[in-house]
Amino acid sequence: MRLALLTAALLAATASAQPADPPSSSGFLIGTDGVGIGIGDVPHVTGIRLNVRDRALRRVVGLNATVLAPKPLADSVGRVTGLALGLPLTGAAEVEGVALGLGGVGATDRLDGIALGGLGVGAGGSLRGLSVGGIGVGAGGDVRGISLGGIGVGAGGDLVGIGAGGIGVGAGGDMAGLWVSGVGVGAGGDVAGIAVGGVGVGTGGRADGLLLGGVGVGVGGDFRGIGVGGLGAGVGGRADGLLVGGLGAGASTLRGVAIGGLGAGTADGHGLLVAGATVQVPHDGVLRGVAISPYSNVRGEMRGLSIGIVNVAGSLHGVQIGLLNWAGNNRGWKRLLPFANAHF
Repeated sequence: MRLALLTAALLAATASAQPADPPSSSGFLIGTDGVGIGIGDVPHVTGIRLNVRDRALRRVVGLNATVLAPKPLADSVGRVTGLALGLPLTGAAEVEGVALGLGGVGATDRLDGIALGGLGVGAGGSLRGLSVGGIGVGAGGDVRGISLGGIGVGAGGDLVGIGAGGIGVGAGGDMAGLWVSGVGVGAGGDVAGIAVGGVGVGTGGRADGLLLGGVGVGVGGDFRGIGVGGLGAGVGGRADGLLVGGLGAGASTLRGVAIGGLGAGTADGHGLLVAGATVQVPHDGVLRGVAISPYSNVRGEMRGLSIGIVNVAGSLHGVQIGLLNWAGNNRGWKRLLPFANAHF
């Protein structure tokens, strides 16, 4: 009713204005040469365009205000440059500028600029700029900029910038920047920067930077930086830096420090391993550095210093200090010695 009254008032006040295109039952343009006020489904408007639901939007430069999202949204091909206002929903194929929706904001292709959605902000393609969604922010492609989602932030492609999600933050591709989530942060590709998850942080690729997980931190590939997990921190590839886990910490290849509340381990280590209970190195592994733990079980080669209550080395090329010290490559009684042992 309000839209109808506004339409009547505008038509009465500009009765002498000639529309650029012949008027149709679906829309009117009050102005000339596509410049002015469009009411209804006017395809091209520079100025102000008011409509309940867009069906024939092609290009708006200025303000495009709607009540509902385009119908059907999947077939939307229009572009809005300026301000897209939804009471409560708005959307287009492309939005450049500012998009505000009391309910939500959507773009089938890309959304560049500032997007604020009471429930959510979404784009089928890319999302760039500042995006805030009461429930979530997401895009089928890349998300770049600042993104805040009450429940989550997600990208089918890369996620680059700064953002937070109440429950989760995730990217199907790479992730870079600063990302914080109440539950988890994860990426299918690589992670670079700072990632903080109330429960955990994980990536299927490599990671560079600072990873903090309330329960755990996991990296499928290589890692360089600092990783801290409330229960555990693990790296499937090479770790250069510091790994700390409340229960355990370890990496397939370690170049740095691993500290575990109960255990720490590596298959190929250069550095320091500290554990509250045991340090583990497999029979085909090697540790070059220092192991500090009540029980140091280096079944492979120990090249360095081992300090503990019981120290075991399949092949010792260094020094063991502890109550009992076993060196498998020594002969006879020299294999097991109290207080200290070395390879003779």
